[in-house]
Amino acid sequence: MSPANSTTWREWVAIFMLGIASFTVVTSELAPIGMLSAIAQALHQKTSTAGVVVTLYAWVGAAAALVSVTMISHLPRRPLLVGLMLVLGLSNGVAAMSHQFNLLLVARLIGALAHGAFWAIIGSLGAKLVSDSHVGKATAIVFGGVSIASVLGVPLINWISAHADWRWSFSLLASLSIITGIMLAICLPAVSGTAPIERRQLLSVVKNPGLRIVYLIAGCSIVAHFAAFTFIETLLSSVLALPETWVTLYLLIFGVAGVIGNIICGVFIDSHLKKVLGVGLLLVGCCLLLINSPMFNSRVSILLLLAGWGLGVAILFVGFQTWILRVAKEDALPASAIYAAIFNGAVGFGAVMGAGVIGFWSVTTLYFLSSIISLVSLLLLYRTDAWTVLNNTDI
Repeated sequence: MSPANSTTWREWVAIFMLGIASFTVVTSELAPIGMLSAIAQALHQKTSTAGVVVTLYAWVGAAAALVSVTMISHLPRRPLLVGLMLVLGLSNGVAAMSHQFNLLLVARLIGALAHGAFWAIIGSLGAKLVSDSHVGKATAIVFGGVSIASVLGVPLINWISAHADWRWSFSLLASLSIITGIMLAICLPAVSGTAPIERRQLLSVVKNPGLRIVYLIAGCSIVAHFAAFTFIETLLSSVLALPETWVTLYLLIFGVAGVIGNIICGVFIDSHLKKVLGVGLLLVGCCLLLINSPMFNSRVSILLLLAGWGLGVAILFVGFQTWILRVAKEDALPASAIYAAIFNGAVGFGAVMGAGVIGFWSVTTLYFLSSIISLVSLLLLYRTDAWTVLNNTDI
């Protein structure tokens, strides 16, 4: 590990590999979103039934994050992460060969266990590899994999599925998981485990008023984003009536904006976290609200709003984790595990909420509701006690 004031290039290589690992893990989680119809048809299921491979994965991952942190926190990080990536590779490989829905579901649930364990430890690991002055940048790189997976990895996997077969998508993810595991074995320095995390430490984190504020704001924001993002293709193709080629282009721009958001976050987050979080929430809330407005129905306007959304949500993914690490301090590991559980639970809840709103109302209503939730999160951020927590942690 680095001394307090320096970080070597080898440690930055390890940080980038952790970013690739997070990209692989999140892409594996979200990949079925755009393949549900194809999976349902191939395995003779209803699309709503096939959706369980996304929602149940998220909820099992949430539970696994909490359980695993009390069971595996003492293990050395390098062999642990390598093992988790190999388990994820096995999960994706079995999914690719599944010809029965039950087998696919079991394969996904095995992956969800590895997913939850991964996020239980990854949040605090990046900060251990770099000097104190580079924690924000390291977090931006590690969690950059999350936003890049959401806005680039998933569309790419879905494109492969549409032009080849959904099984090829899972096969590619299996290969990527195994390759990433091998690279982590080579690049990741030896990092020892911590003392076993006890339940009382998790309860202590939950009782921390500063962390409760972060969890509340982050949970609301993540639900809002994934409720809308799950149905982004429906919005573009059905509601806004964009041609298929334009939909692909717009999703690409959305992804590029997310990458730019990560870069911006990495530059400013260490010294301007308050402003960064505020800008991210404002961008997401306003873009989701305006994208349904008749005043912004031109293709250029829609493109700009999607770019703003992608930029804002990438900022939030990194900003919330950085905020948690600074507030939690010595409780970074259990605090990150609880955040991982909240994140995954919010992904599943957002997808279910989105489907419910569309079923009873419309995609337009869903995006309006998601924007309101995001803007309420912004108001929560500006509450006196939230700002007090921020100021008291020197953010």
